[in-house]
Amino acid sequence: MKLNDGPMTETGKPLLRALAGEAIWPPPVWLMRQAGRFLPEFRALREKADFITRCMTPDMATEITLQPIRRFGMDGAILFSDILILPWAMGQSLEFIHGRGPVLEPVRSLRDLERLDVKRVEAATMPVMETLQRLRTIVDGPDPIGVAKPGQVTLIGFAGAPFTVACYMVEGHGSREFDITRGLAYSDPEFFDRLIDTLTTATADMLCNQIVAGAEAVMLFDSWAGLLPPSQFRRHVIAPAQRIVKIINERHPGVPVIGFPRLAGIMAVEYGRETGVNAMALDTSADMKAIAAQLPDTLTLQGNLDPLRVLAGGEGMRAEARAIRDAMKGRPHVFNLGHGVVPATPPEHVGDLIATIRDI
Repeated sequence: MKLNDGPMTETGKPLLRALAGEAIWPPPVWLMRQAGRFLPEFRALREKADFITRCMTPDMATEITLQPIRRFGMDGAILFSDILILPWAMGQSLEFIHGRGPVLEPVRSLRDLERLDVKRVEAATMPVMETLQRLRTIVDGPDPIGVAKPGQVTLIGFAGAPFTVACYMVEGHGSREFDITRGLAYSDPEFFDRLIDTLTTATADMLCNQIVAGAEAVMLFDSWAGLLPPSQFRRHVIAPAQRIVKIINERHPGVPVIGFPRLAGIMAVEYGRETGVNAMALDTSADMKAIAAQLPDTLTLQGNLDPLRVLAGGEGMRAEARAIRDAMKGRPHVFNLGHGVVPATPPEHVGDLIATIRDI
């Protein structure tokens, strides 16, 4: 694999410039879950293979990643994959069941954890790295995407943060509260700390491999961070993120890291100050302007329109999108949603949103 030595800011990619701390107007824009079920072209491809096969087949994953770029011309192309590819690559069973979501064989003891092998990850995720290599060639090529100007789209890699991945590994499925996981963090801290430590190292390694393969920025999704009280948040969200960012900075200086501590509330301020991330994504519930006032103006903020506003569309969506955009004017900002695009969203609403952000 060819080493990616860092973001090529000299190319003038708007997203990389914003992640480097530049206040760009209008802000660059991409959307979480921009490649997904709301697109008819995605639904057509979905019928051909199961979810894991789509993630692990470079032809399919490349095509899915590029679908929203062709249609809407976003500034960022985020790898089509899943946060649970890591435990799957470590040897944990994983199946995506229609109507239920991910189902895994629970890992709830040191004995269970010892059956997994982080040494498997690099070989198991080679197809993901091939996808990134292909995507980097395409996004930096002579306009094969069809919408964006050559060399203007930033390729984003990602991983689930250790606590969020641990939630699924321990619970064995999705949950609103992840009671078993949180309970084990209290009742068996030796096991839970070992699990988080294992995931922290494996996640940092996987993100570095993504950077080597071509990712120009990486994002750390901590979707369930908001379930934890402050003491546990510091231990299982902030501390692992600090370690991951430090490892990435040491191995690939200059490559930006976006952190997403979803539903963190006031703890998002501490996350932004302490983890070392270059950018922090904020969820729908966050008041971006209020949080921005408590953070260094060098920290890029990302977000945070309600996905249901995009589902509804119309002038209400346009007005709120403008309000978020305009409130962040003068500081580094990447426009995005507060969570992923809702599957029922009409594609024309997304197109309207992108046009609204860029219309100044």
